[in-house]
Amino acid sequence: MNVYETDELLGQYLGFHFGESYFGVGNYPARCAGICQELMAGRDKRKALDLGCAVGRTTFELGRVFEQVVGVDLSKSFVDAAHNLKQDGEIDYFRRDEGELGTRVTVSLDELGLARAAERVSFTTGDACQLGEEHRDYDLIFAGNLIDRLQDPGLFLGDIHRRLADGGTLVISSPYTLMEEFTPRANWIGGFERNGQQRTVLDGLREVLSHHFEELQPPQDVPFVIRETRRKFQHTIAELSAWRRVR
Repeated sequence: MNVYETDELLGQYLGFHFGESYFGVGNYPARCAGICQELMAGRDKRKALDLGCAVGRTTFELGRVFEQVVGVDLSKSFVDAAHNLKQDGEIDYFRRDEGELGTRVTVSLDELGLARAAERVSFTTGDACQLGEEHRDYDLIFAGNLIDRLQDPGLFLGDIHRRLADGGTLVISSPYTLMEEFTPRANWIGGFERNGQQRTVLDGLREVLSHHFEELQPPQDVPFVIRETRRKFQHTIAELSAWRRVR
């Protein structure tokens, strides 16, 4: 079974996107959306694409400033939850404490100040490496925690400029947790030695994207925490890089 289609992961990600913050680490999906908004200051904000949107917090947050935002994820469970939240304005999930113990938690777009933004967003299932022709002419594309879950990240990176308008912005955030169950070793763009030199995923990003993009700023760390149970948390640090299409 695909782990991203389980109730357990759905509950964890609803908490990750819309629940409490822990250990002084702010809300990661909202922070990423905020960085995207800062990068788009003074630029067209017609259309945005949130790739690997999961349950949709970044999509909703981008809806504060963009006229239209599309969230795409491979998980039907995640997309259904995001769509239901948009449609109903609220959704509940099980927050596990230990074993079978836990509580039901309700998420409300109105309480988060996202009810009006929801009118501008939509969600659909899709593979980031096989996007349909309808995905074109975006002013912003955000790919959060996606690049290390793709079957062929090089293919994705080599094609993504075609999805952006001229001068469009691409933002990529990832902890680069390379795993062969998601990305065959032959398709890694970094995380190994080549000719005795270390090659990071960021090196690979720069090599592939340099054909069509310029890097906008030095990469920055964006930490996040995912709660699994009352006593178990994942504390991860993603690296966020920003690019502008120049050709």
